[in-house]
Amino acid sequence: MLLAIDIGNTNISCGIFKGSRLIKQFDIPTKSCLKTGFSKKLKNPAEISAAIICSVVPARTGIISRKIAALTGKTPYIIGKDLAVPIKNLYRKPGQVGKDRLVNAYAASILYQAPLIVIDSGTAITFDVISKNKAYLGGLILPGMEISLKALKENTALLPRVKLTKPQTLIGRDTKNSILSGIVFGTADLCDGLAKRIKHSLRRNALVIATGGNVRLIQEYSNVHMEIDKNLTLKGINFIYKHGIKKHI
Repeated sequence: MLLAIDIGNTNISCGIFKGSRLIKQFDIPTKSCLKTGFSKKLKNPAEISAAIICSVVPARTGIISRKIAALTGKTPYIIGKDLAVPIKNLYRKPGQVGKDRLVNAYAASILYQAPLIVIDSGTAITFDVISKNKAYLGGLILPGMEISLKALKENTALLPRVKLTKPQTLIGRDTKNSILSGIVFGTADLCDGLAKRIKHSLRRNALVIATGGNVRLIQEYSNVHMEIDKNLTLKGINFIYKHGIKKHI
């Protein structure tokens, strides 16, 4: 079985695959990963035949790799170091693209009909665009909803820190709900507007694939049809591993 690991700024998302089937998924907070034992989540580490890591947190990559190697006896492959994402990358400086964004684009290009727009709502919200020929065109990056809530608290004198949840109404009648309405409805409308602009730029319709921890909250208030694929990145990591095996890694 394959252990796929996606190291993000907020969470480390892990999936165990048996062939193409995701049989187990779990998350570990990135900040506490040194204290949280993977052994508690991996009940049968000897069953892991290989591991592969996609990381956007360099300071955690080596640490997690060594932990997994000690636990399973298998040194993980690192995407970007040991394995490349097999998608044509049209970024002006291809090395600047986050590996998670390329993995999402590759996974979407396999699972869905291009052209595509992938929205990943996590610590940051990213838009990634895949052409009709399944090339990675580039995208957009903006602050995620949690970052926006934190910024309001840290950069104002009177606004409180608010927990991200559903707003009660569009027009907030207290400070908490005014903030929630602004962040949630504002993000949903932002996603709608940017998706529309991207489709216009492509001069054709494009399916929107949405993933990430807060994506269902955006979907609930969005007017754009979104295909939700919560485990898109993990599926992409699995695809990349299988592609690498065919290339005799």
